[in-house]
Amino acid sequence: MTNSNYAGIPDEYAGLENASIVLIPVPYDGTSTWQKGADRGPSAFLDASRNMELYDIETDSEIYHHGIHLAPSITENSSPEKMVKAVHAATKKFIKKNKFVTLFGGEHSISIGSIRAFSEMYENLSVLQIDAHADLRKEYGGSTCNHACAVYEASQNANLIQVGIRSMDSIEVGVNDEEKVFYAHEMITDDYWLEKATEALTENVFITIDLDAFDPSICPSTGTPEPGGLLWYETLEFLKMVFAEKNVVGFDIVELCPNPAEKSSDFLAAKLYYKMLSYKFKHIALEGESGYDADKSFARVGLKKMKDTAN
Repeated sequence: MTNSNYAGIPDEYAGLENASIVLIPVPYDGTSTWQKGADRGPSAFLDASRNMELYDIETDSEIYHHGIHLAPSITENSSPEKMVKAVHAATKKFIKKNKFVTLFGGEHSISIGSIRAFSEMYENLSVLQIDAHADLRKEYGGSTCNHACAVYEASQNANLIQVGIRSMDSIEVGVNDEEKVFYAHEMITDDYWLEKATEALTENVFITIDLDAFDPSICPSTGTPEPGGLLWYETLEFLKMVFAEKNVVGFDIVELCPNPAEKSSDFLAAKLYYKMLSYKFKHIALEGESGYDADKSFARVGLKKMKDTAN
């Protein structure tokens, strides 16, 4: 066992060749506009993960047995545009290797690259954004690759469903379909928002989670905390429904801004990541188990015809 692996898992589960899952850290904080420190998020997340129990009670599973490969960090930070390009290239490379690709930021601008890659590789993709902020500006701070623009491209090129939104600028109103936005102040009185949001998704889904979607009472260490957010079990209930009813093809988690005096946010991020893997893989047989079929890989469902280009 080596501490350089995700969660300190044994080497036999950490190699790229046999791993079903790839985790790409993106320690980028080039465009955040209030509290800095999201570039330290991946390191804090990995440290918390190495102090986490790897048996999940709810799903009665140890998902790391499917293999989780910790890819090299994407350290390109010369410009937001070059960072997005690097994230796009790495994400697409691992999708083509038939891996379940996940990313941990970093600020939300990294998602422009990951969403772009998944949109190119999967048919009829929905992007499920769980977030406090709309992030629908076409351009901000002189760049279209700003964290405030994180899902603008997705709003134009994919089926974007937004959940937990409670902060936006007037110029963002109407950019996305209002019928596909689930505002926090409306969710609190809508007993059926989970079902409505899930039904709005197409079969293939990429999930992007900004940790400021959570209420600051349980996750204060984010760049722009907003009051009135989601709580732990309602979020898990929603994610469990999405994973059960749709084909989640990948996800990213962003905007952990670690505070050395407050480690609970780091641990929440670590548990959230592992929970999402548990929901995805709990019914997928391991090699050698009954029901395993290498020719019917989870990652191939809905995948567009492979292209010869490396773009």
